[in-house]
Amino acid sequence: MTEPLYFIDSSVGTFTGTVERTLDDRVVLDRTQFYPTGGGQPHDTGVITSAEATWDVTAVEKNDEIYHTLAGPDPLPEPGTNVSGELNWDRRFAHMRYHTAQHLLSAYLLETYDAETTGNQLYDDHAHLDCAHDRFTETDLADIEAGLNALVVDERDVTWYEMDREAAEQALDPDRTRINLLPASITELRIVEISGGSKSEIPFDRTACAGTHVENTAEIGTITVTKRQTQGSEHERIHFELSP
Repeated sequence: MTEPLYFIDSSVGTFTGTVERTLDDRVVLDRTQFYPTGGGQPHDTGVITSAEATWDVTAVEKNDEIYHTLAGPDPLPEPGTNVSGELNWDRRFAHMRYHTAQHLLSAYLLETYDAETTGNQLYDDHAHLDCAHDRFTETDLADIEAGLNALVVDERDVTWYEMDREAAEQALDPDRTRINLLPASITELRIVEISGGSKSEIPFDRTACAGTHVENTAEIGTITVTKRQTQGSEHERIHFELSP
């Protein structure tokens, strides 16, 4: 089973590992920093290099294992080959910023409008979030943007840790953690917290999430809410972008 190094420290863009399996145009490594597509966050890209050749990593998917799709010279590295990996860091860091911003938005909407997040999708230059709400006005959007940027400027710490699912269900607020959205087969949870700031010991957000995030909201940069869309009865989609 591949060790997901991005769970340990998502701020690292290089690593070394060993090929465990080769299948068509894909390889499985014993450890990786490449994040697989999931939870609304796209996969990382970059390169994998052996002593003989370099391959582009064009896709990363998690099924029974984490599979890295490679493009480059034949043959692919054989099992037992030692390799190094390097992420496209601009892409990864953008995903970290957008994913953390999405956490801020989800928590803000729940606290201010009692609007629960129902879905999200992020990219490296924009993102959107779906929530259970009738309709946001232009004034609402302006207030949301101002509220989010105040949280960014407040420089709130972002931390994460592992927690047993049963213990988390008993101790944490289910509306905020959204544990119920996870398959029952997941028994060990990764909890992401955004601090309540200097005036509160209660986290502003505490969510079960397997994505990658920045360590402080200041790293997000300026958030611009670009538009809203109706997503059926009593559901809204909010689009946003981050400063470069």
